[in-house]
Amino acid sequence: MTTVRRPGAYVCGIDAAMDVIGGKWKVLILWALNVRPCRFGELRRELPGVTEKVLAAQLRELEADGIVHREAYDEVPPRVEYSLTPLGISLNEALGPLGAWGRVNLLAGSATAREVREDDDVPLIAGAP
Repeated sequence: MTTVRRPGAYVCGIDAAMDVIGGKWKVLILWALNVRPCRFGELRRELPGVTEKVLAAQLRELEADGIVHREAYDEVPPRVEYSLTPLGISLNEALGPLGAWGRVNLLAGSATAREVREDDDVPLIAGAP
């Protein structure tokens, strides 16, 4: 599943940004990596429902876009860790207001949202620290 970028064909900045974060799992991957660098298996546990194939493809795309850094350690057994690049950190900061909007406007009726104040740091992923 390779995504072909459309340089020069973007209508606006939102269009370009959505090309980078589009997909069901990319924003959740970004949010999980915002907490700490993770190995592949850790990310898989943080994102219930994602398949290994899809997670690997989404990570490759985020890495190709300069959002995620993949660090392979020369150890036995091999160890690979994913973390956010400075560009990925800035993208997560830009997504913060979108998360706040969702809490206020879409989760407002849920019991969980009533217990959350605007300035609370609430994980996007259930069970995440």
